[in-house]
Amino acid sequence: MIRILLAEDQGMMRGALAMLLSLEDDLEVVAQLGAGDQVLEKAMEVRPDVALLDIEMPGRTGLDVAADLRAKLPSCKVLILTTFGRPGYLRRAMEAGASGFLVKDGPVEELAAAIRRVLAGEMVVDPVLAAAALSTGPNPLTDRERDVLSAAADGSTVADISGRLHLSESTVRNYLSAAIQKTGSRNRIEAVQFARHNGWL
Repeated sequence: MIRILLAEDQGMMRGALAMLLSLEDDLEVVAQLGAGDQVLEKAMEVRPDVALLDIEMPGRTGLDVAADLRAKLPSCKVLILTTFGRPGYLRRAMEAGASGFLVKDGPVEELAAAIRRVLAGEMVVDPVLAAAALSTGPNPLTDRERDVLSAAADGSTVADISGRLHLSESTVRNYLSAAIQKTGSRNRIEAVQFARHNGWL
């Protein structure tokens, strides 16, 4: 049996996925979790063969958890399953050590096959998303530019961001300016929207 840990913050979706996967003769869902910060501890306890992770979860994102699992439980393959088919997410998932990346609107048979394939050592990526990721190119933002842009997303002032990130106001302005320029935006609101659309934040 292939042992699966399933982390998805929407209870109905999580239950439906677990039920559908359990109909497969060779698949067993050994843990279901609703928050990213619960995954590593549970994974160390139940030792799944494959972790099926949503990207956007409370606590920690699926991308963060994928990196945690690669470091602490390298025997566990990670398959990212998301509603958000954004090219930047795909690139970040691969950098975090994920073995697969699928969008949620595919048939469950495809998901079951993907689980078997990643366990066999293959890389499984949604083909439409792979093409989009190649055409979009890499994320041009540095880690610090991403941090500042993320902090600006809720409308925070430069002074607020400065205090939160322990940076001088002039440094915050420089990072925002660089992010706006790199995204080809007119202001930071557009830069946030553009970066989110591409999965860079």
